Amino acid sequence: MEAILLNDLIIIFGLSIAILYISHKLKLSIIVGFLFTGILVGPYGMGLIAAVEEVELLAEIGIILLLFSIGVELSIKDLWKLKRMVFVGGFLQVFITCAVTFIASVYLGYSYNEAIFLGFLISLSSTAIVLKIMQNRAELHSLHGKNILSILLFQDVIVVAMIVATPILAGTGESGIGAILEIVAMALGIIVFVLVAARWVVPYLLFQITKTRNPELFLLSIIVICLAVALLTASIGLSLALGAFLAGLIISESEYSHQALGNILPFRDIFLSFFFVSVGMLLDISFFLERPLMMISLAALVMLGKSFISGFVSSMMGYPMRTSVLTGIALSQVGEFSFVLSKFGLDAGILDSHTYQIFLDISILTMAATSVAIAISPQVADNVVKLPIPKRLKKGMLSNKLSFLPDRNVQLNGHLIIVGFGFNGHTVAKAAKAAGIPYVVIESNPQSVRDGLEEGHLIFYGDASQESVLEHASINTAKAMVIGISDAPGTRRTTWMARSMNPNIHIIARTRYLQEVEPLYELGANEVIPEEFETSVEIFVRLLRRYLVPEDQIKQFIADVRSDSYEMLRSISPEHFSLADMQFDIPDVDIISLRVPLESEVVGKTLKELDLRRNLGITVLAIRRGLNVMTSPDGDVKLLEGDILVLMGKHEEMEQLGDLFVNININDG
Repeated sequence: MEAILLNDLIIIFGLSIAILYISHKLKLSIIVGFLFTGILVGPYGMGLIAAVEEVELLAEIGIILLLFSIGVELSIKDLWKLKRMVFVGGFLQVFITCAVTFIASVYLGYSYNEAIFLGFLISLSSTAIVLKIMQNRAELHSLHGKNILSILLFQDVIVVAMIVATPILAGTGESGIGAILEIVAMALGIIVFVLVAARWVVPYLLFQITKTRNPELFLLSIIVICLAVALLTASIGLSLALGAFLAGLIISESEYSHQALGNILPFRDIFLSFFFVSVGMLLDISFFLERPLMMISLAALVMLGKSFISGFVSSMMGYPMRTSVLTGIALSQVGEFSFVLSKFGLDAGILDSHTYQIFLDISILTMAATSVAIAISPQVADNVVKLPIPKRLKKGMLSNKLSFLPDRNVQLNGHLIIVGFGFNGHTVAKAAKAAGIPYVVIESNPQSVRDGLEEGHLIFYGDASQESVLEHASINTAKAMVIGISDAPGTRRTTWMARSMNPNIHIIARTRYLQEVEPLYELGANEVIPEEFETSVEIFVRLLRRYLVPEDQIKQFIADVRSDSYEMLRSISPEHFSLADMQFDIPDVDIISLRVPLESEVVGKTLKELDLRRNLGITVLAIRRGLNVMTSPDGDVKLLEGDILVLMGKHEEMEQLGDLFVNININDG
């Protein structure tokens, strides 16, 4: 049996390598690749796997580790920050999707319990696929990216409750008032257990273990905690998966969560691959080939329905139409947790083999189509916005409540328009307010608008890529615009719209990546600040200063790397590192490096003649001349053109060196 299992593992991993490579080239998710691997090696495919039960056992371990890692990643504090969209928006998306699926399933002849369970399956979307794509597109921090993340977080949590409810729907668990009270009591007990373990027990145990500085001991402890809590929940009639999730949630509240997650991820990914392979092994490819049009039609219907529901929920939460469309399309597929849940339903007898095959076909098709759907979603959103839809829906249902300009005829003149009220937009608004520059902020996050109004900013709710919103901000009389949103397509559309409506406005756009610079210039931006570029410049400038490179060389470096016409919106931060940071910290004392300039009055003079220590209280620590470094130079050393001096003194004394040297680099000590 050992040889058979080893042979099966080699076959699975060998085929996985080839199929995942092809999936990468086709830009498909690795989950789809593993599913196709299972189809090929399974009994409905080439029949290459003999130890099917052993593979399914490995898959069960993958489920446990998956839910454990989700629990570790889902910090209670992080959930609370996005609480409104997570708990309200996420609940509405799951509830409405379940309700619509329930009605459709009952109409098709399924029992109530089966219809409820099918609602569970369809309501969940793919966290792994969607977040990976959003991350690659640099849209995870955009407004629709945060909405998507919030709903996915709620789905990841609610799947645990769905797993608990599965035996009840199957009729294998207790039902009635007594069962409900038992579940409530059990839930309260679990909550108390999680809080106590997360607050006192686990942090103490892990602290004692980490003091040994033994990574193997730490890893084993994490695995034991995971399996022990899973076994505990199983012993009281709940699932192993629920226990694994609770174990992860307990560890997430400790300072050891990141290390625990890093240790467990390789094991999770390996065992999870067996889970998706095992799901693929259950898919009968002939079942799909007998009815391809029906399967494709059902998959398309699911994606359209989920897109509409998720977009509708986003609109109900007050977000503009474009954001809602992007959110809906991204959540249109069936997720990997649906596979986990479907296995429970199949084992419990809720799903028969025929329904299970339909579900598998639909799920795989929707997953495979996700990359294409998200890629075309900006164009779809732009076209939807152009439709004759009521303006209130286009701007969001809260637009009238979140505007500081109740009188639409109020006009601004020569003002600044700030698009986005994130960190950058908030900073620019505060600076404009302090400088007395008239400004107006456009923000499409309802909560950010409320916060801005409470702080006294001139802010209103809307999507700046829409013409009517820019008219509301008096774009025709504005002098400048700063675009600080993280949505690349939205930034491009806003730039184009603003330029077409006001040819004279000065547009400064922020973008995350260099590849967005040229398109924004072509669309009409006057200045583009690429964060990726400026961050690299800032890092290297600080590095040069740490090595005491003269300031004139640093400025030349900045000029050289900006030769492609990049400009800086802000100056380099003065809070940089120096030799003082590496050796000691003395209050009010600076260490600087400077070059002896051409034709300076100090050229040819000795240190004794200058007598910097007596005259200014400044000490010469070293002189670099070419490749030679003179430490603690004596007074007879003459200064030559190009010498680099390393000096130490008080801040106010350093400022007096301006009469002798130029290009001085003063570091706050």
